[in-house]
Formats: sequence, structure tokens, C-alpha cells
Amino acid sequence: MYRTLDAGLILATVERLQARIRERFPQAGLNKVCAEVAQVARETDDRCRWIERPHLLLRGGVVLALALLVLSVVGVVLAFAGLEARITFPELIQVLEAGLNDLVLVGAAIFFLVTLELRIKRSRALQGLHELRALAHVVDMHQLTKDPMRLRVEGDDTESSPRRDLSPFELTRYLDYCAEMLSLVGKTAALYAQHLDDSVVLSAVTEIEQLTSGLSVKIWQKVASTRNAGSGGG
Repeated sequence: MYRTLDAGLILATVERLQARIRERFPQAGLNKVCAEVAQVARETDDRCRWIERPHLLLRGGVVLALALLVLSVVGVVLAFAGLEARITFPELIQVLEAGLNDLVLVGAAIFFLVTLELRIKRSRALQGLHELRALAHVVDMHQLTKDPMRLRVEGDDTESSPRRDLSPFELTRYLDYCAEMLSLVGKTAALYAQHLDDSVVLSAVTEIEQLTSGLSVKIWQKVASTRNAGSGGG
């Protein structure tokens, strides 16, 4: 029960985070970002269910194509075996060389057909992971201008300076929400690795987890600095 990620619980956590952001920062763009994370989490659940299902129609088509391919090869071999004409050694070498080339092509065709379902599922998973990677960077963009140093160092703003109207407590909550959202993006990505045993997908999931973890570390450094500024610490 507790050995796998539950997509429903992840979605519920994202929706609860969205409600917390909406209640504290109703006008903030971060609220809309969290809504997008919730939507992607729903789509991820649907994709993972689709990935996990065996696609019988596709498998039937692959089996039929393989059967036709094998029958074609057998037919060629039988036709060659039924030839009564005697061939010379050089001709035999040419026939064997052509046969080996055809065998390689047949092997490649068989590999293509056998791995077709996996490659289709991998493509769907990578598409979803690309969206999650982009969302992680969007979350990071929203916390870039939240600079705790402005709480400790006074100075005049320029016309292009971002608004800095958050109290130390509000800034801490804002950054905390960003860190939680990044963690949930990473957990959502991990659902793909849980439902599809594929090295390419696993590598992409690991990359997103490292990305969200690294961005969270930067945010928590800001949170620590904000708390020090709020308490008057150095």
C-alpha cells in the first residue's frame, strides 16, 4: 500500500496547495501556475493509465505482421531449395551474401515490430515529462524576484524594479509554496517511471527530480535568509 506513489493523493495535495496559495495570495500568478500543475497531474494520471494498459489491437497487428514476415521468409527458402539447377561456388557466395543482408533486414523489421508498443508508450511519457520540466522552470521564474536581501538592505528602487510588498512572513510562505510545488512536480514525474519500465523514461524522470531538487535547495536558502532578516539575525 505504501510502496507505490498514488496519483490521486498527489493530485489532492496539489489542489490543497492551490487552495492555500489562493487564500493567501489571491492575485498572485503563482496561483495560476499551481492550477496548471494540477491540470498536468490529472493528465499524467490519464497517461499513466493508458501506458499501463496492454493495447491488444496493436499487439494483434504486430503478431499478424510478424506471421506474414516469417511466412514470406519461409516461402523464399522453400523456393530456393526447390531449384534443380546447380550453381557454382561464386554464385553460392553471392546468394549467401544476399541472404545474410536480407536476414539482417528481417531482424531489424522484427525488432521494430516487437518494440513498437514500447516506443509509442515511451513517446507519450516523454511528452508528459517535457511539460513537467517546463513547469519546474516556470515555478522557478516566479521566485526569482523574491529577494530576501531587500529586507535587510535598504535602497531606492528603479522604474524597472519588481514590486517588493511582501512582509518577511509572506515572503517565507511564498517561497515555501514554490518549494512544495517543485517537489510535487518531481513526484508527478516519478509516476511515469512507476508505470513504464524503460531506461529512457527513467533517465528523464531522474533528470527532472534532480532539477526540482536543485531549485528547491536555492529556494530554501532564500527562506533561511528571509527568516534571519525577519528576526534581525545576521
